Amino acid sequence: MDKMNSTTTEIKENEFLKNLPQKQYDDIIQSGIQKILKPKSILFRQGEAANRCYLIKKGHLKLTKLSEQGKEVIIRYLSDGELTAAVAVLNNKEYPLTAESIETTEVIGWDKSTLIRMMKNMPDIAINALSVVLERLDNVQNRYMELCTQRVEQRVARTLLRLIKTSGLKTSGGICIDIPLSRQNIADYTGATVFTVSRILSSWEKLGWIKSEREKITIVDAHALVIFADKIE
Repeated sequence: MDKMNSTTTEIKENEFLKNLPQKQYDDIIQSGIQKILKPKSILFRQGEAANRCYLIKKGHLKLTKLSEQGKEVIIRYLSDGELTAAVAVLNNKEYPLTAESIETTEVIGWDKSTLIRMMKNMPDIAINALSVVLERLDNVQNRYMELCTQRVEQRVARTLLRLIKTSGLKTSGGICIDIPLSRQNIADYTGATVFTVSRILSSWEKLGWIKSEREKITIVDAHALVIFADKIE
């Protein structure tokens, strides 16, 4: 199977499009507007009118939000087959976040009228979309609890484990997080300082749990990180 067909299979098996007959799947893909984003391109900005939701066909998006103080906070990383902005589009809201491509990224977008038509004609789409929304809500609640109850070391461990689930690439040296990931990115994502994140990663590298290079992290011992993340003080 070549890379393009492999990506198509991953999209078809994602939460939004799962369990659909081939004809319905084809109709959905053909009814969308496809875009190819260069690295570090903005797909949509926080505050703009939400006129389309998007499914990532190939690549990665970084979702960020500006605080009232103007600080950029990383909310989530999205990879192949993930959907974004559906709730904002259906509710005629503004985009609550900014979506930026991390690398060359292909997306498919649908406006509100197309999305509603698909949901009416294919009820499984509505059910799948609800599942996606509930999963995201659960993710937000879990991250809030982490910020409130866990030490920063545990939050960093859970962040790396979360990223290898969505963007992990198995290599001979371990599981590589297949997106550019700086210490500043991890700090923004976990509510920590760059100094603290650097100290944590350096200590884990000495223990043999990870390998860290410039904007690249490979998890060598995921089991050790899981145990550490779940450790009760």
